Amino acid sequence: MLSFTILASGSSGNCSFLETDGARILVDAGISCKQIDTRLAAIGRGIKDIDAVFVTHEHSDHVCGLATLAKKCGVPIYCNRLTAQCLKPDMPEDFTNYVLFETGATLRYKDVKIETFSVPHDAYDPVGYAFEHKLGRIGFLTDLGYATKLVVDRVRRSRALVLEANYDMGMLHADTKRPWSVKQRILSRHGHLSNEAAAEVAAEVATAGLEDIYLGHLSADCNKPELARRAVEQRLSQSGWLQLTRLHETSPSAACASLVWR
Repeated sequence: MLSFTILASGSSGNCSFLETDGARILVDAGISCKQIDTRLAAIGRGIKDIDAVFVTHEHSDHVCGLATLAKKCGVPIYCNRLTAQCLKPDMPEDFTNYVLFETGATLRYKDVKIETFSVPHDAYDPVGYAFEHKLGRIGFLTDLGYATKLVVDRVRRSRALVLEANYDMGMLHADTKRPWSVKQRILSRHGHLSNEAAAEVAAEVATAGLEDIYLGHLSADCNKPELARRAVEQRLSQSGWLQLTRLHETSPSAACASLVWR
């Protein structure tokens, strides 16, 4: 058995839960520990059931619940060295349960093989993940300015893919809350994927084996779920993959329905 639930995904918080017969893994902890526990309860789990946390990078919308989680549970935190250095000032002083890896390494955690790979984003050493189980492979792509050849290669064999669709270009340009310097950062090659860029990635990595795409990390101010879905649907339709691939919306405020493979 393998199940995967996105507990939160958006510009205000990101956290997912992967469970197999042997492992119960949290990917990022960008919502409060209380919210993690509450949303896990909806699928019959709680923070006490978490075996390990895999961190993509140090930005607060991916790690704000990590310190409390570490204090309450002491679960091992898997990350690279630079990410760990960024995390430590906010973590409990006596917490030492870091499991460090080199970006690009392939890890084995119980019955899951985990490939780590570099993604272009404005963090110290951000990573993407590909979680591989005998039932299939889940690619995890959030927070990247563009998809490198390496990124495309690592997620192309996925049965399910979490794919950032952060902003609509027109809404970002029209946004009055963000100064131009912030917009430039978002638009840069170390920023985030637009709906159109996400659509191109989806078309590039789609195969007959890609069953589900979860559109994640949507900006609350500069995107709408229907805009992200429309852009990806149109591009997948053009490339002939739309009939084979299901698209799912995600939310920062509620868990997404679980994916279950048997």
